[in-house]
This record gives sequence, structure tokens and C-alpha cells, in this order.
Amino acid sequence: MNRVGRVERTTKETSVLVEIDLDGRGEVDVSTGVGFYDHMLDQLGRHGLFDLKVKTDGDLHIDTHHTIEDTALALGAAFKKALGDKSGIYRFGNCTVPLDESLAQVTVDLSGRPYLVHTEPENMAPMIGSYDTTMTRHIFESFVAQAQIALHIHVPYGRNAHHIVECQFKALARALRYASERDPRAAGIIPSTKGAL
Repeated sequence: MNRVGRVERTTKETSVLVEIDLDGRGEVDVSTGVGFYDHMLDQLGRHGLFDLKVKTDGDLHIDTHHTIEDTALALGAAFKKALGDKSGIYRFGNCTVPLDESLAQVTVDLSGRPYLVHTEPENMAPMIGSYDTTMTRHIFESFVAQAQIALHIHVPYGRNAHHIVECQFKALARALRYASERDPRAAGIIPSTKGAL
């Protein structure tokens, strides 16, 4: 069974296409017009071993907000589609990733219930190129809302804004990979006492 999700989302502000294959090889083709965001989505695909295609045309003449947000919404929806009924998966995943002086701890539950807990160091540099660092939390909020997962991200320390954000995406990629992988001992079984996720 192919675990592929494809979502097209078009508004007056953006046009987004996302395709994700959960059983891929980490092949990534991403273009949003926001260089650092492309770099982060590349981390997500490569470290999650997800084949990921993202093409976003947004109103960058205003700012990057709509482009970043709508891409995250479509990505979450595509991830949810790719999971299907979630039978046979591990469901839970966690990963801790260092990046030089920064550290990110990520835990995920593919629960069917959207919830985000997110902490990162205060007083980060406000911009990384054209990327507004306050958007990091909003990316995860948007992704969680559509993917319908519980996501806890904690960055206890870090100094460089690039490192602080990047280690979050790398840790998220690995946690999602571990949670969505098939458990050979639970083939065909929904990992919930409720019988549905």
C-alpha cells in the first residue's frame, strides 16, 4: 500500500502543491520563494526519509507570512492523508538533535488530536534572511492543526537562530519518521485501545 499524500491548496494569497511519500528515500524538491524555509523543508524530507515535493507561489510582495503558513497547512494535510488509517504504525516517536550549541527535543503522537507544546530560547534574532523567526511556532501550529497530531518541541538552549530553528526541523523529521514507520509486530493493528486514530 502506497502511503502518499497529495494536497493542492489555492487562495487569493497563495497556490500550494505538496506531495509526500512516507516510505521514500529522502528525495526533496522544494520551492517556496523563502530560502531558509526551503532549507528547513529539505531537512524535514531528508532526515525523515520522506520523498517530498513542495511548490508554493505566494504573495511575497507583501511578506512571507501567507506563503509559510499555507505551505505548512498543506504539508500537514498531506501528511495526514499519507498516514491513512494508521494501522500497523508505531504511533509514537521522539528524537533529540544537537546542532553545535543548540539542542532540540521533539516528541510526537500521531493521535488524531491536534495539540502543540513549543518552547525555544527567548530573544532570538528576529530574521534569518527573509525568514521571520516568530514563524517557526506558527509553522508547527499550522502543521499540527491539519495533521491532527500531538507535538511537543523543546529547545532548552541555543544561541544562533539558524541553529535553533534547524535542529527543531531535524528532530521533528526523525520523530515523525519513527512514529509513522510500520511496526512488524503490529501489522494491520490500529495502535489505540479505541480502535481508531
